[in-house]
Amino acid sequence: MKVLRDIDELREWREDTGFDALRVGFVPTMGNLHAGHMALIDHARRRSESVIVSIFVNPLQFEDPDDLARYPRTEERDLEQLERAGVAAVFLPTEAVLYPHGQNDIVRVDAGPLGARLEGAARPGHFTGVATVVTKLFNLVRPDVAVFGEKDAQQVAVIRRLVTDLDFPVELAIEPTHREPDGLAISSRNRFLSEDQRRRAPAVHRALKRAAESLAGGHTVAATLAGARHWLGQQGFDVDYLAYVDDARFEEQTRLVKHGRLAVAARLGEVRLIDNLAVHSPSPAMPESER
Repeated sequence: MKVLRDIDELREWREDTGFDALRVGFVPTMGNLHAGHMALIDHARRRSESVIVSIFVNPLQFEDPDDLARYPRTEERDLEQLERAGVAAVFLPTEAVLYPHGQNDIVRVDAGPLGARLEGAARPGHFTGVATVVTKLFNLVRPDVAVFGEKDAQQVAVIRRLVTDLDFPVELAIEPTHREPDGLAISSRNRFLSEDQRRRAPAVHRALKRAAESLAGGHTVAATLAGARHWLGQQGFDVDYLAYVDDARFEEQTRLVKHGRLAVAARLGEVRLIDNLAVHSPSPAMPESER
Protein backbone atom coordinates (compact mmCIF):
# COMPACT_ATOMS: atom_id res chain seq x y z
CA MET A 1 0.00 0.00 0.00
CA LYS A 2 1.37 3.39 -1.03
CA VAL A 3 0.94 6.41 1.24
CA LEU A 4 0.77 9.62 -0.82
CA ARG A 5 0.99 12.97 0.91
CA ASP A 6 1.09 15.55 -1.87
CA ILE A 7 -0.48 16.11 -5.27
CA ASP A 8 2.64 15.59 -7.39
CA GLU A 9 3.32 12.33 -5.59
CA LEU A 10 -0.24 11.17 -6.30
CA ARG A 11 0.05 12.05 -10.00
CA GLU A 12 3.46 10.40 -10.38
CA TRP A 13 2.26 7.24 -8.64
CA ARG A 14 -0.77 7.03 -10.93
CA GLU A 15 1.47 7.33 -14.01
CA ASP A 16 4.16 4.94 -12.80
CA THR A 17 1.72 2.20 -11.78
CA GLY A 18 -0.60 2.42 -14.79
CA PHE A 19 -3.42 3.17 -12.39
CA ASP A 20 -5.40 4.98 -15.08
CA ALA A 21 -5.81 1.73 -17.02
CA LEU A 22 -7.70 0.16 -14.12
CA ARG A 23 -11.26 0.63 -12.89
CA VAL A 24 -10.60 2.74 -9.81
CA GLY A 25 -12.74 2.78 -6.68
CA PHE A 26 -12.48 5.70 -4.29
CA VAL A 27 -13.55 6.19 -0.67
CA PRO A 28 -13.04 9.70 0.75
CA THR A 29 -12.85 9.79 4.55
CA MET A 30 -11.82 12.05 7.42
CA GLY A 31 -10.03 9.16 9.13
CA ASN A 32 -10.72 7.65 12.56
CA LEU A 33 -11.83 4.62 10.59
CA HIS A 34 -14.47 2.25 11.92
CA ALA A 35 -16.57 -0.66 10.68
CA GLY A 36 -18.73 1.66 8.58
CA HIS A 37 -15.70 2.92 6.67
CA MET A 38 -14.44 -0.60 6.11
CA ALA A 39 -17.82 -1.53 4.63
CA LEU A 40 -17.43 1.36 2.18
CA ILE A 41 -14.01 0.04 1.21
CA ASP A 42 -15.36 -3.49 0.74
CA HIS A 43 -18.10 -2.02 -1.46
CA ALA A 44 -15.49 -0.16 -3.53
CA ARG A 45 -13.46 -3.35 -3.98
CA ARG A 46 -16.53 -5.15 -5.34
CA ARG A 47 -17.07 -2.35 -7.87
CA SER A 48 -13.49 -1.82 -9.02
CA GLU A 49 -10.08 -3.34 -9.71
CA SER A 50 -8.12 -1.11 -7.36
CA VAL A 51 -9.12 1.12 -4.44
CA ILE A 52 -7.72 4.40 -3.20
CA VAL A 53 -8.80 5.98 0.10
CA SER A 54 -8.29 9.58 1.15
CA ILE A 55 -7.94 10.80 4.72
CA PHE A 56 -8.40 14.51 5.23
CA VAL A 57 -10.13 16.35 8.06
CA ASN A 58 -11.60 19.13 5.94
CA PRO A 59 -11.69 22.47 7.79
CA LEU A 60 -14.14 23.97 5.29
CA GLN A 61 -16.99 21.80 6.56
CA PHE A 62 -16.57 22.73 10.24
CA GLU A 63 -18.26 25.93 11.36
CA ASP A 64 -16.97 25.45 14.94
CA PRO A 65 -13.15 25.63 15.35
CA ASP A 66 -13.40 23.69 18.62
CA ASP A 67 -15.27 20.88 16.85
CA LEU A 68 -12.55 20.76 14.20
CA ALA A 69 -9.79 20.72 16.83
CA ARG A 70 -11.27 17.81 18.74
CA TYR A 71 -12.14 15.67 15.73
CA PRO A 72 -10.25 12.40 16.36
CA ARG A 73 -7.06 11.83 14.36
CA THR A 74 -5.83 8.23 14.39
CA GLU A 75 -3.48 8.06 11.41
CA GLU A 76 -1.30 5.13 12.50
CA ARG A 77 -4.27 2.91 13.34
CA ASP A 78 -6.07 3.97 10.16
CA LEU A 79 -3.12 3.03 7.97
CA GLU A 80 -2.85 -0.37 9.64
CA GLN A 81 -6.54 -1.05 8.90
CA LEU A 82 -6.21 0.06 5.29
CA GLU A 83 -3.14 -2.10 4.78
CA ARG A 84 -5.06 -5.13 6.03
CA ALA A 85 -7.98 -4.22 3.77
CA GLY A 86 -5.81 -4.42 0.67
CA VAL A 87 -6.13 -0.78 -0.35
CA ALA A 88 -3.77 0.16 -3.19
CA ALA A 89 -3.03 3.68 -1.97
CA VAL A 90 -3.95 6.25 0.65
CA PHE A 91 -4.00 9.96 -0.16
CA LEU A 92 -3.14 11.83 3.04
CA PRO A 93 -2.80 15.53 2.20
CA THR A 94 -2.38 18.33 4.69
CA GLU A 95 -4.47 21.50 4.65
CA ALA A 96 -1.56 23.33 3.00
CA VAL A 97 -1.49 20.77 0.19
CA LEU A 98 -5.21 20.98 -0.64
CA TYR A 99 -5.66 24.68 0.16
CA PRO A 100 -2.30 26.29 -0.69
CA HIS A 101 -3.78 29.81 -0.55
CA GLY A 102 -5.45 29.15 2.79
CA GLN A 103 -9.02 28.13 3.46
CA ASN A 104 -10.22 31.74 3.62
CA ASP A 105 -8.94 32.60 0.13
CA ILE A 106 -10.14 29.70 -1.98
CA VAL A 107 -12.65 29.33 -4.78
CA ARG A 108 -15.51 27.29 -3.32
CA VAL A 109 -18.22 25.12 -4.84
CA ASP A 110 -21.61 26.40 -3.67
CA ALA A 111 -23.88 23.51 -2.70
CA GLY A 112 -26.95 25.56 -3.70
CA PRO A 113 -30.39 25.52 -2.04
CA LEU A 114 -30.09 21.79 -1.29
CA GLY A 115 -27.03 22.54 0.83
CA ALA A 116 -28.85 25.20 2.84
CA ARG A 117 -31.64 22.97 4.16
CA LEU A 118 -31.79 20.92 7.39
CA GLU A 119 -28.17 19.99 8.11
CA GLY A 120 -27.03 22.93 6.00
CA ALA A 121 -29.22 25.32 7.98
CA ALA A 122 -27.97 23.90 11.27
CA ARG A 123 -24.34 24.08 10.09
CA PRO A 124 -24.01 27.06 7.70
CA GLY A 125 -21.40 26.49 5.01
CA HIS A 126 -21.02 22.81 5.81
CA PHE A 127 -22.15 21.45 2.46
CA THR A 128 -20.24 24.07 0.50
CA GLY A 129 -17.16 22.77 2.32
CA VAL A 130 -18.12 19.20 1.42
CA ALA A 131 -18.79 20.07 -2.23
CA THR A 132 -15.49 21.94 -2.51
CA VAL A 133 -13.30 19.19 -1.11
CA VAL A 134 -15.09 16.41 -3.00
CA THR A 135 -14.64 18.37 -6.23
CA LYS A 136 -10.92 18.67 -5.56
CA LEU A 137 -10.60 15.00 -4.65
CA PHE A 138 -12.54 13.83 -7.71
CA ASN A 139 -10.30 15.96 -9.94
CA LEU A 140 -7.14 14.59 -8.32
CA VAL A 141 -8.04 10.91 -7.91
CA ARG A 142 -10.22 10.64 -11.07
CA PRO A 143 -12.12 7.56 -9.84
CA ASP A 144 -14.52 5.48 -11.89
CA VAL A 145 -16.69 4.80 -8.86
CA ALA A 146 -16.88 6.60 -5.51
CA VAL A 147 -18.57 5.09 -2.45
CA PHE A 148 -20.43 7.07 0.21
CA GLY A 149 -22.48 6.05 3.23
CA GLU A 150 -26.25 6.45 3.49
CA LYS A 151 -25.92 7.62 7.10
CA ASP A 152 -25.08 11.06 5.68
CA ALA A 153 -28.10 11.02 3.38
CA GLN A 154 -28.23 14.76 2.70
CA GLN A 155 -24.53 14.71 1.87
CA VAL A 156 -25.25 11.92 -0.61
CA ALA A 157 -27.96 14.09 -2.20
CA VAL A 158 -25.53 17.02 -2.46
CA ILE A 159 -22.85 14.86 -4.08
CA ARG A 160 -25.37 13.39 -6.54
CA ARG A 161 -26.19 16.92 -7.66
CA LEU A 162 -22.49 17.81 -7.74
CA VAL A 163 -21.77 14.90 -10.08
CA THR A 164 -24.77 15.67 -12.28
CA ASP A 165 -24.47 19.46 -12.42
CA LEU A 166 -20.68 19.59 -12.86
CA ASP A 167 -20.57 16.59 -15.23
CA PHE A 168 -18.15 14.39 -13.32
CA PRO A 169 -17.63 11.01 -15.03
CA VAL A 170 -18.02 9.22 -11.70
CA GLU A 171 -20.42 6.46 -10.73
CA LEU A 172 -21.75 6.89 -7.20
CA ALA A 173 -22.33 3.83 -5.03
CA ILE A 174 -24.19 4.15 -1.73
CA GLU A 175 -23.57 1.80 1.20
CA PRO A 176 -26.42 1.34 3.73
CA THR A 177 -25.95 2.75 7.22
CA HIS A 178 -24.01 0.41 9.49
CA ARG A 179 -25.30 0.12 13.03
CA GLU A 180 -24.38 -1.25 16.40
CA PRO A 181 -26.52 -4.21 17.57
CA ASP A 182 -28.77 -1.78 19.47
CA GLY A 183 -29.42 0.31 16.35
CA LEU A 184 -27.07 3.25 16.94
CA ALA A 185 -25.57 4.41 13.63
CA ILE A 186 -21.80 3.87 13.71
CA SER A 187 -19.98 7.22 13.74
CA SER A 188 -16.58 8.58 14.67
CA ARG A 189 -18.33 10.92 17.11
CA ASN A 190 -19.79 8.07 19.16
CA ARG A 191 -16.51 7.85 21.03
CA PHE A 192 -17.39 11.13 22.77
CA LEU A 193 -20.51 9.66 24.39
CA SER A 194 -20.35 9.01 28.12
CA GLU A 195 -21.44 5.60 29.38
CA ASP A 196 -24.90 6.93 30.24
CA GLN A 197 -25.23 8.78 26.93
CA ARG A 198 -24.21 5.67 25.03
CA ARG A 199 -27.07 3.76 26.68
CA ARG A 200 -29.54 6.45 25.62
CA ALA A 201 -28.15 7.15 22.15
CA PRO A 202 -30.04 4.34 20.30
CA ALA A 203 -33.25 6.26 21.04
CA VAL A 204 -32.48 8.36 17.94
CA HIS A 205 -32.94 5.35 15.67
CA ARG A 206 -35.92 4.12 17.69
CA ALA A 207 -37.59 7.51 17.21
CA LEU A 208 -37.24 7.15 13.44
CA LYS A 209 -38.64 3.63 13.45
CA ARG A 210 -41.57 4.71 15.64
CA ALA A 211 -42.23 7.62 13.27
CA ALA A 212 -42.12 5.34 10.22
CA GLU A 213 -44.62 3.02 11.89
CA SER A 214 -46.83 6.00 12.70
CA LEU A 215 -46.83 7.15 9.08
CA ALA A 216 -47.52 3.62 7.87
CA GLY A 217 -50.46 3.52 10.31
CA GLY A 218 -52.07 6.52 8.65
CA HIS A 219 -51.10 9.30 11.05
CA THR A 220 -50.32 12.68 9.55
CA VAL A 221 -46.77 13.84 8.99
CA ALA A 222 -47.24 16.78 11.36
CA ALA A 223 -48.62 14.67 14.21
CA THR A 224 -45.97 12.00 13.68
CA LEU A 225 -43.07 14.44 13.78
CA ALA A 226 -44.47 16.28 16.81
CA GLY A 227 -44.81 13.01 18.66
CA ALA A 228 -41.28 11.90 17.77
CA ARG A 229 -39.75 15.22 18.82
CA HIS A 230 -41.62 15.11 22.12
CA TRP A 231 -40.52 11.54 22.78
CA LEU A 232 -36.87 12.34 22.05
CA GLY A 233 -37.08 15.29 24.42
CA GLN A 234 -38.32 12.94 27.11
CA GLN A 235 -35.25 10.77 26.51
CA GLY A 236 -32.98 13.74 27.21
CA PHE A 237 -32.23 14.91 23.67
CA ASP A 238 -32.16 18.46 22.33
CA VAL A 239 -33.53 18.10 18.79
CA ASP A 240 -31.94 20.32 16.11
CA TYR A 241 -34.38 19.01 13.52
CA LEU A 242 -36.59 16.03 12.85
CA ALA A 243 -38.20 16.24 9.43
CA TYR A 244 -39.83 14.27 6.66
CA VAL A 245 -38.28 15.17 3.29
CA ASP A 246 -38.08 14.06 -0.29
CA ASP A 247 -34.90 12.13 -1.06
CA ALA A 248 -33.60 14.29 -3.90
CA ARG A 249 -34.06 17.90 -2.73
CA PHE A 250 -34.42 17.39 1.02
CA GLU A 251 -37.36 19.76 1.06
CA GLU A 252 -39.70 19.21 3.98
CA GLN A 253 -42.99 17.53 3.07
CA THR A 254 -46.38 17.67 4.76
CA ARG A 255 -47.72 14.54 3.05
CA LEU A 256 -46.20 11.21 2.09
CA VAL A 257 -44.18 11.30 -1.12
CA LYS A 258 -42.99 8.52 -3.37
CA HIS A 259 -39.35 8.72 -2.25
CA GLY A 260 -39.39 10.11 1.26
CA ARG A 261 -37.00 10.05 4.18
CA LEU A 262 -37.10 10.85 7.86
CA ALA A 263 -34.03 12.81 8.95
CA VAL A 264 -32.94 13.79 12.44
CA ALA A 265 -30.15 15.60 14.25
CA ALA A 266 -30.23 15.61 18.05
CA ARG A 267 -27.81 16.37 20.84
CA LEU A 268 -26.94 14.49 23.99
CA GLY A 269 -24.91 16.99 25.93
CA GLU A 270 -22.10 18.08 23.60
CA VAL A 271 -22.46 15.14 21.24
CA ARG A 272 -24.54 15.64 18.12
CA LEU A 273 -26.03 12.55 16.50
CA ILE A 274 -27.57 12.36 13.02
CA ASP A 275 -29.58 9.56 11.45
CA ASN A 276 -32.17 8.96 8.77
CA LEU A 277 -34.60 6.34 7.58
CA ALA A 278 -36.08 5.85 4.11
CA VAL A 279 -39.87 5.70 4.06
CA HIS A 280 -41.54 3.28 1.68
CA SER A 281 -43.45 4.55 -1.31
CA PRO A 282 -47.14 5.09 -0.70
CA SER A 283 -49.58 2.38 -1.62
CA PRO A 284 -50.72 2.53 -5.25
CA ALA A 285 -54.23 2.68 -3.83
CA MET A 286 -53.51 6.00 -2.14
CA PRO A 287 -55.17 8.91 -4.02
CA GLU A 288 -52.74 11.08 -5.97
CA SER A 289 -53.75 14.10 -3.85
CA GLU A 290 -52.52 12.31 -0.75
CA ARG A 291 -49.05 11.42 -2.11
